Amino acid sequence: MFKGILLAADGSENSLRSAQYAIELAIKFDGTVDAVYVVDGETAKQDVLHAQDKFAIEKQRNEKLQPIRELLEQSGVDYQTHFLHGEPGPKLVEFANDRDFDCVVIGSRGLNNLQSFILGSVSHKVVKRVDCPVLVVK
Repeated sequence: MFKGILLAADGSENSLRSAQYAIELAIKFDGTVDAVYVVDGETAKQDVLHAQDKFAIEKQRNEKLQPIRELLEQSGVDYQTHFLHGEPGPKLVEFANDRDFDCVVIGSRGLNNLQSFILGSVSHKVVKRVDCPVLVVK
């Protein structure tokens, strides 16, 4: 049922909790996990300003996903990691829909109702536009 699982990951506590759910689904359904980290424009700009070179930037981004990689390694689940560039919500939707995933697992953001109404959250954008079931982890 859930053979291909997209895990939205950014190294946060929410994405670590989400990784655990993605792993449980993958184990239960003998699936694979694709962990995706989307670098938005502001993050990319900050990375360039604070890093010595492109290798340092790549190292920093890989370090953000290291705890998630460790969980995936320990679980024995087949996985891949991907780094994408752009606005996180639309980029995750595009990646999920283009690759025909069976499920997306994403952490919720702690926005209050006013912020969520005005800004929208990445998880909300993904839920509205992706073509497969979405598990939002609190």
